[in-house]
Amino acid sequence: MATRSLWRTRGKLAVAATALLTGGAAATVATSEDPATALKLCTAVPVRLYRDTVTAASIAFDYEYSLWGLMEGSVERAKVKHEVHLRSARKLQELCFKNGGIYIKLGQHLGQLEYLVPEEYVQTMRESMLNKCPVSSYDQVCEVFKKELGETPDKIFEEFDPVPIASASLAQVHVARTHDGQKVAVKVQHTHMTDTATADRATVEVIVNTLHSVFPSFDYRWLIDEIRESLPKELDFLVEAKNSEKCLENFRKLSPHIAGYVYAPKVHWNLSTSKLLTMEFMDGAHVNDVKTIQKLGIQPNEVATLVSQAFAEMMFRHGFVHCDPHAANLIVRPLPSGKRTILGKRKPQLVLLDHGLYKELDFTTRFNYAALWKALIFSDANGIKENSVRLGAGEDLYALFAAILTMKPWNRIIDPSVDHLVIKGDDMERSERQMYASQFFPQISELLRRLPRVILLMLKTNDCLRSVNSCLLQGSSLETFFIIGKVSSEAVIEAKKLQRKSLLSRLDVLLEEILLEVRLLGMQIALWLLHLRRALTG
Repeated sequence: MATRSLWRTRGKLAVAATALLTGGAAATVATSEDPATALKLCTAVPVRLYRDTVTAASIAFDYEYSLWGLMEGSVERAKVKHEVHLRSARKLQELCFKNGGIYIKLGQHLGQLEYLVPEEYVQTMRESMLNKCPVSSYDQVCEVFKKELGETPDKIFEEFDPVPIASASLAQVHVARTHDGQKVAVKVQHTHMTDTATADRATVEVIVNTLHSVFPSFDYRWLIDEIRESLPKELDFLVEAKNSEKCLENFRKLSPHIAGYVYAPKVHWNLSTSKLLTMEFMDGAHVNDVKTIQKLGIQPNEVATLVSQAFAEMMFRHGFVHCDPHAANLIVRPLPSGKRTILGKRKPQLVLLDHGLYKELDFTTRFNYAALWKALIFSDANGIKENSVRLGAGEDLYALFAAILTMKPWNRIIDPSVDHLVIKGDDMERSERQMYASQFFPQISELLRRLPRVILLMLKTNDCLRSVNSCLLQGSSLETFFIIGKVSSEAVIEAKKLQRKSLLSRLDVLLEEILLEVRLLGMQIALWLLHLRRALTG
């Protein structure tokens, strides 16, 4: 009975929502200055909303019907629940591919949320959302070229491969050669994005607001504001080009010690517009392709260390952060100026792609975030609480915030052991995370509602980097946390030096700096001992 009632409710919601939006379409078209575009929008929104509602109803019905009468905690219920999770994840995957655009980006993000959604969803989204996105036809690509540069690709370039080498949620990439012989990568925005971006925003807004009204604890209205702010920037490739140049400039000025190890493709400005981006072509291995990385003579653990250091510098020193560092956007190649070691190994260079989504951290936020990570690394319970509260977590949810950042329970977070934050990546840890995600879902939702959007993007970045580390190291490493601890601590000291004017306060900072060096030396010794043990046993 309850299941039938649920199904009827979902069905009525689908019909009502579709009728409401379709009814408003005529008025929108009639009052719009561009009736053709308005008609596309008003046609797209009801179709997308209908798909969304049917998928949601199907998933809800599957859970209710399949788990009906099965005892909580039983082996049979666990088995059936796993099967329902898989079916539902595939339905969601199909919905993302059908709607495209923003939905694929949301699917990509879902694939990083180990602390919030079941493992079956995480794995399904990770396996499909990064490299199996819909492709625009060559005719559609030509349409974009003619509109943006006045000619078809074969006239603008000496060579242009009509088959893309990669396709993402918003665009696809083609290999070309300029008339002066340079090999380039040309990023072409999908033609449907102009028509559907607004429709996607409207649809997501309806879904999120409706879910919140039905389930008050499900409050993801912050997602609407984030999409509204970030999507227009991501759809303007000239913004992306400027971001890439600013990123490298920050490394040259603020982090010169690793500037040579981080790279972004050079932009061909004369062949770039808001919907076309022509860049230097980059050869290399994706950061999750461990076998190819090893064939290049590069050690995966060195790649993991470089990735951690590069993003620690961005977050804690630059305050200008690449917020979409999933595996498809990170390439590794041998350092161009580097030579092989005696053992034939080469130093890695990290190439950053897709600079569309960046966030700026103001001085106060950057300082508090760095201080929080410093406290996490050194198991400082008071520092964790103080800086979590400053960032908006509140005195009641600061421990949960720390747990989401580290993927560790509170007792491990404040454990003074030097490796207390290292993630093993085994089944036991994954099972523990899933249990906590289910148990604390309402609190997690409340925490995400409270935190500033810039910190939510840091969480997303953190999720992506954790996934990258997991591929490279099958978990995380002490070296990774040593780097984070070092860069965050140095950033805190540097910020305090700028703030302290009196001699006494400067002496306090000097003392803190000396104590920090001692603690970092202790971590470094622990690292050396770990490497020695590995060498002796391996």
